[in-house]
Amino acid sequence: MAMAVGLGGCAHPQRTLPAPAIIAVPIWGGSAIAAETLAQTAPQRIKYITLHHQGETWPKPSSAGVDGADVAAYLRRLQSWSRLSQRWLDIPYHYVVAPDGRIYAARPDFVAGDTHTEYRPDGHALVMLLGNFEDAEPSAAALHSTVELMAWLAQENGLSADAIASHRDYSAQTVCPGKHLYRYVENGFFRRAVAARLQVRVLLP
Repeated sequence: MAMAVGLGGCAHPQRTLPAPAIIAVPIWGGSAIAAETLAQTAPQRIKYITLHHQGETWPKPSSAGVDGADVAAYLRRLQSWSRLSQRWLDIPYHYVVAPDGRIYAARPDFVAGDTHTEYRPDGHALVMLLGNFEDAEPSAAALHSTVELMAWLAQENGLSADAIASHRDYSAQTVCPGKHLYRYVENGFFRRAVAARLQVRVLLP
């Protein structure tokens, strides 16, 4: 029987977390930022992982367990609105997490995000959960996937769990990500869960 132990005082080997399953932009029907535009955009260096919510009520699953809304169609509308109405390069967030736990790629994470509030999102990996969490509770599946995504982002960018915060931690103009989701930021749930995934353990026979 294997048991997991930490080696106190010893140098630990690096744990490599696999990337979570992420639905790519072409799969949900989005379009990439034009190559010539990307060539003129300075890449950002990610220093923070920042949580957002959609801020709109998301339909509840039906009795059959199927989402009551089409995430891909929503993302296509969001991409069109972001580019045409807001004149942003793309969807303002880098990753979108659905209530069933599926993760969708949005804006490339080497391109800084956008916001209507006063904080500058340069250096932030923006993770948005679908729903309005002033009113609703986040699903267990969405919380689990968010932890997996944040842990992978932390690993890939050489960050600790201390890099995790939320939109409202940087801007007094918003309640985002909503009180029911912010609770998991405020009580340290995300930081503890991500730190646990990043922790190195050695399996002994």
